[in-house]
Amino acid sequence: MTPDTTHDHRLVFVTGPSGAGRTTAIRVLEDLGYEGIDNIPLSLVPRLVEGAPLDRPIVLGLDVRNRDFNATALIELIDSLTRDPHVQLEVLYLDCAPGVLIQRYSETRRRHPLAPNETPAQGIEREIDLLAPIRVRADHLIDTTDLTQHDLKAELAAIFDITPSGRLSVSVQSFSYKRGTPRGMDMIFDCRFLANPHWQPALRPLDGRDPAVEAFVRNDPRFDEFFRKVSDLILFLLPAHLAEGKAHLAIGFGCTGGQHRSVAMAEMVGKALAEAGWPVSKRHRELERKAAVHEPQAMKVAGA
Repeated sequence: MTPDTTHDHRLVFVTGPSGAGRTTAIRVLEDLGYEGIDNIPLSLVPRLVEGAPLDRPIVLGLDVRNRDFNATALIELIDSLTRDPHVQLEVLYLDCAPGVLIQRYSETRRRHPLAPNETPAQGIEREIDLLAPIRVRADHLIDTTDLTQHDLKAELAAIFDITPSGRLSVSVQSFSYKRGTPRGMDMIFDCRFLANPHWQPALRPLDGRDPAVEAFVRNDPRFDEFFRKVSDLILFLLPAHLAEGKAHLAIGFGCTGGQHRSVAMAEMVGKALAEAGWPVSKRHRELERKAAVHEPQAMKVAGA
């Protein structure tokens, strides 16, 4: 990511469940040239973008330990700053498997902020549920479950390094039009004209990552030309964006439910871009929503 001269203020919100690596991420971004502020009350954040332009970007750590934290207020703050033409805002969500979070709390013997007198597992369950609507609004999602601190630093540098690097990273995301388009997309492609696997009983419970769903989508007579033209267009534009100093490009693929066609296209296009040598990350917004709902339920069953 390079400095954006069209905005006076650049902010990065770092959030996610306690123990997922927020403090580490803030320190990494500080090393990259950001000014770090942790646990600032949400009501004070708007004051940071008042007045003269900032001389460097700011990274803010926001989670349940913030004094006036609640998910609705944070979403409203994100929407408000996104509408401000003077502000460039990005939201980074650090995720982690509940079992690993429990292990980390066990190793440090810390109390969970949402369960000071109960088990960490109970606090983690509440926090994941609380943060679910923020997770799906994030511009960047990094799962730290299997990452070392070195791995996390490398991923953050690839996205947030403000020094010219001659690289451009690409994120490819699927989504459902029913829930609106994701924030921060540079390009969006509509996949709703392709044959829908939802109407096939055997394919309905699967998603676009499954080979059977991919084969069904590929079998649409319009698929080959669509895939070729989209891939060619993106591969043509990436060097042009890089030449303009852009360091990150977000591409969205949408369909009706965000489970089959858009997921399959995002997977296939992501693979094609990676094979062409571009650093690519993939996200599937609606599948993440389902996972966020099911994980707390799985924890309840495990703790029953």
